[in-house]
Amino acid sequence: MGAPVFTVRDLNVYYGTLRALYDVSLDIAPEEITAFIGPSGCGKSSLLRCFNRMNDLIESARVEGTLLYHGVDLYDPSIDPVAVRRRIGMVFQKPNPFPKSIYDNVAYGPRLLGRRSELDELVESSLRRAGLWGEVSDRLSSSALGLSGGQQQRLCIARAVAVDPDVLLMDEPCSALDPIATGLIEELMTEMKARYTIIIVTHNMQQAARVSDRTAFFTVEADDATGQRRGKLIEFDDTAAIFATPSDGRTEAYVTGRFG
Repeated sequence: MGAPVFTVRDLNVYYGTLRALYDVSLDIAPEEITAFIGPSGCGKSSLLRCFNRMNDLIESARVEGTLLYHGVDLYDPSIDPVAVRRRIGMVFQKPNPFPKSIYDNVAYGPRLLGRRSELDELVESSLRRAGLWGEVSDRLSSSALGLSGGQQQRLCIARAVAVDPDVLLMDEPCSALDPIATGLIEELMTEMKARYTIIIVTHNMQQAARVSDRTAFFTVEADDATGQRRGKLIEFDDTAAIFATPSDGRTEAYVTGRFG
């Protein structure tokens, strides 16, 4: 593994007085797919949103601990969250294309950043990277809302990569898609990791086993002091080890379907 893209140490996420995630420490390697798995409520998505400061948009949210991006403290007061989100893109659970044309969806981010030249080339290259160009090249002026669910999700990926990010965060990107569309997105992720660092939250353990290089398993436990339920990282290792020879019995129980 090269120098980590993200270094996380003793990270805690709070919503008001509730500590949703407890003392997480891990490193995210470059040009790999890292999967976060675990039962509902274990803090997977809360952690994912820390990487591009999406939790800043939740009034009650608070993040404590250390989160470095290429050695830079993401939560330093001098850091602009908007600049963070340009470098660290996000694809959500449900496809969310803008009610605009296919072309304008992809061009939206670059235009917002002031780019006016060579947009045609950028839109085409972004759609190609998302595996969608061949399906939409003859209808770029059509509404993005007319695409199928799987096509909309790939369009959202094209929109994310159009601003040339370093990292792609994917929060259950296939949960609303059929098996064929899911397969296309998984193939796309595998191709894209040569260019991007990818972190995916998924409830689909088979998906994590198929596409990821490393997997983090989280669970939910009760806080000894308050009794409140909180998420905790149990194990983080190569995906093959997590699914074949996990070191913690709780991980084994989850991946074999006996818990969660």
